[in-house]
This record gives sequence, structure tokens and C-alpha cells, in this order.
Amino acid sequence: MHGMTLTQKILAAHAGLDKVEPGQLIMANVDLVLGNDVTAPVAIQEFRRMGASKVFDRKKIALVPDHFTPNKDIKSAEQCKIVREFAYEMGIENYFEVGQMGIEHALIPEKGLVVPGDLVIGADSHTCTYGALGAFSTGVGSTDMAAAMATGQAWFKVPEAIKFVLKGQLKKWVSGKDVILQIIGMIGVDGALYKSMEFTGEGLASLSMDDRFTIANMAIEAGAKNGIFDVDEKTLEYVKVHSKRDFKIYKADEDAAYSKVLEIDLSNIPLTVAFPHLPSNIRTFDEISDIPIDQVVIGSCTNGRLSDLRVAAQIMKGHKVHPRVRAIVIPATQKIYLEAMKEGLLEIFIEAGAVVSTPTCGPCLGGHMGILAKGERAVATTNRNFVGRMGHVESEVYIASPAVAAASAITGKISSPEEVMK
Repeated sequence: MHGMTLTQKILAAHAGLDKVEPGQLIMANVDLVLGNDVTAPVAIQEFRRMGASKVFDRKKIALVPDHFTPNKDIKSAEQCKIVREFAYEMGIENYFEVGQMGIEHALIPEKGLVVPGDLVIGADSHTCTYGALGAFSTGVGSTDMAAAMATGQAWFKVPEAIKFVLKGQLKKWVSGKDVILQIIGMIGVDGALYKSMEFTGEGLASLSMDDRFTIANMAIEAGAKNGIFDVDEKTLEYVKVHSKRDFKIYKADEDAAYSKVLEIDLSNIPLTVAFPHLPSNIRTFDEISDIPIDQVVIGSCTNGRLSDLRVAAQIMKGHKVHPRVRAIVIPATQKIYLEAMKEGLLEIFIEAGAVVSTPTCGPCLGGHMGILAKGERAVATTNRNFVGRMGHVESEVYIASPAVAAASAITGKISSPEEVMK
């Protein structure tokens, strides 16, 4: 007999079992059910079809209209109205209206709605972001969301795990975004299919919470069920600031079984760009020639946090956005927007010739606020670059860190920060 991984321990605890095995089907209690303006309306329709009349817990559901908001057209206005009316009718405490809201996966941790040891499901594939806090967190379909809103439970197949042992620390300008792009490049977009990606090792201490959120956020881009980090001092510090809830810290057993163990030396991670049309199609700057671009997007649930904006501002300060480039900066939450304003970051962006938007997922999923025309190229701090992701099927998205995106906005081509900060 072998022990359990971190993910397996959380699942077992929430299923009321002493032990779970990979492949086992379980029913587990959830601590939070999340939906947005695209996925919640479908869930609400299913919820009513089930004949449910009330939600299992008004505190444990979060509804965040962030994709097509502020309403971009009549259809998105209708979607948001369904969510809003449901939230009022059910007395849901964590409904975040425009003006309160942010991009869900930046907002939920900021509001302290997830703590270590939680089991969270969300009708959005990037729900895996909260694994940075040592919680089990994964994306589900709208029907699963509906059932969980009614019952407080969801079914899971217990995943195997890949263990990533981190050591060393990142070089200047290199970030969590580069780490996860390198990992996806190494294992492929289905390299962790239905597995948990578990991050541990002494290198963890050098990664900021924002770096961890970015890494966990893109676990899904390797096909993973979830990404999860060991809880350490930095996690506890973050939780203390953001949440008043009690929590439980789980640790993987020493004798837990992993499908593979990979060692990652953070000091060897280079600045990395994912070329079209897959997050795994990675290149480093020794392989990148002059590629002119039309647009830069700095934001999203992957890289719209304060530290991301600080890095971008540091590079853009005193420079001008290239005349042929449209640079769009989207702070991920109202709080981040306000702090960026107080720190003078927004002023730097606007003086450089970038546009700053209210929090929204915006162009990341081809929604609004920066859609690409045929043949256009964008460097974006988002998480996906599939065909047509940000607009026309013949447009191209290059995924990079805020440092690379900011530098590229200034030079008008895919560039490293060193090229600007000479």
C-alpha cells in the first residue's frame, strides 16, 4: 500500500473517506461553487429544470459576471440579467456586480473565498488557479455546477499526479508565466491529462503568490485536472491578509505514488513565448526573429495582477507604445485597478500611449475590448492561443509574460525586456 498525494488527501477528506485511489469515483462536498456570465445562465436553467427551489448554502456560491461585461451587447446583457436575478432571488452573498467585480480567478482569492484545503469547482476551465493556495480546485461543466448549487456535492474521478520538484530561483524578468510555458512545452498540452500537477520543493519559497497563481492557472493547458502547491509561509501570509476563514493544511504522504516526478531548476528557466496555435509551441529569444505585431494585451486571469502591472509599467515608463501597436492594459480587479492608480502605474501606461480598461476577460476569449482582424498578430499575457481565440481565424496570438508583452508594445515586434531596458 502507498500513501496519498496532496490532491487525493483533500478529495478523501471531502468525501468522508480514509483513503482514495486513482480512478476511484467519489461524491465529495464542495466548499465553493463558481460561475460566470457565460456558464452560470446554463447552470441556472438546469437548476430550475431539476426542480430545485433553493441553493445548498448562500455563502458557498460565487457568481462573477466578467466575460462580456460591462455588457458588450444585448445578448450579454440578457445573460447577466439571468445571473443577477438568480443571485437576488436565492440570496447569494457572493454575487459581484460590475463595479465590485473583477476577473473571477483574480477576484475569488482576493476576496478570501478560497483557503488551503478547500474543494472548489467552477464552471470555467481556469478555476484550477486556486491550487496556488493549496486547495483542490477544478473546472466543471454547467450541469455539474447546477447540481452542486442544489446539493453542495459533486462527483469526481480521483486523479493520478505528476510531482514537480522546484529548486533554485528565477532570473531577472523571468516569471511564473515562463515557468508554466516551459513545463507545457516540455510535457505537451495533454501531458498531464486528467492528472493533478503538484508543485513542491525548496524552490517554491522564491515564487511569489502571483507567480503561483499564474502557474496553477495554466495547469489546464497541460490537460491537468488541477494544479496545486504546497502551503508555505507565503501562502499563510496571503491567507491571513485576505481571509478570516478557518482552514486545514494537507500534505502529501512521503510514500505517495506519482505517475512521474520532474525536477525543475528555476534558475534555468528562460524568457519564453508560446507561438500560435498552441500553448506548448514554445520558443525562447535565441529562436525568435523579427516578428512585427499589431496588438498587445496585458491582463487576464493569468497575468492581470498588481505585480504584473508593476513589471509592465517598469518597462514602459518613459517610453512610447510603437505607433503601429494598440496596447491594451486590463487590471484584473477593481482593487488592483485602484492600487495601480494610486501607485501611478496607470499614468505610466496612458502616457506611453496604452489604453487602460475596467476589469474584464475582454479580448482573451475573443469577447470584446480588442478583437483581432484577419492577419493581425497580438502578444498577450493570456493563457490560450488556439485558432481564432482572440478574433479572426487567421489572426495569431503569441502568449508571453507581462515583461515581454510590455517590451513588445514599445518595439512593435516580439521583444525581450532587455531590448528596451538597455
